[in-house]
Amino acid sequence: MGDSSEAGGLTARDVRLARGGRAVLDGARLTVPRGAVTALVAPSGAGKSTLLRCLNRLLDPDAGTIELAGRNVRGIDPRELRRRVGLVAQTPTMLPGTVRDNVAYALPAATDGDVARALRAAGLPDAFAGRDAAGLSGGERARVALARALSRAPEVLLLDEPTAALDADTAALVGRTLRALADDGVGVCMAVHDVPFAREHADRVVGLDDREPPR
Repeated sequence: MGDSSEAGGLTARDVRLARGGRAVLDGARLTVPRGAVTALVAPSGAGKSTLLRCLNRLLDPDAGTIELAGRNVRGIDPRELRRRVGLVAQTPTMLPGTVRDNVAYALPAATDGDVARALRAAGLPDAFAGRDAAGLSGGERARVALARALSRAPEVLLLDEPTAALDADTAALVGRTLRALADDGVGVCMAVHDVPFAREHADRVVGLDDREPPR
């Protein structure tokens, strides 16, 4: 697929981060090309979530280089970076109010059409916008969080265990949604421990060394 920096994607090289004298990341590498789904597979506690947080500077690593479209992310304003590189947490937080309020958060100029497009991209109907966010199921919250990230039209979308606690049918729907986003040119990276799901829905399945793990 070529170098991700040339295609506008995200590249991490030799990322290192220590906490409390323990190496959380020890030379992690990752390539997230645009127009493809990359699955980052590693055991729980291996540092997948930490690496995702480093990629849009919610954490700054001790060493290593992270580039977006060939530019070091340290030279990009954090607000711009987090618009261009969206992150959906494993347990997303819903804000008080409606689904529309959540999707349009920090986008005061967002129209109903903008919200509807983001909801549809996340596999939700337009009418969902009026639902009370406090009453959503876990799967619905996950997809609203996805719509919230998509409302900013990111170049790269990072997802931490996007199918955790979802039933098989909903997980498959999320997988198809991510496939459609990649087909539209978004670089998608999902950190997962479910290897069969990763192999079914991703173009690339890699470990923290950016290599395909042994089968």
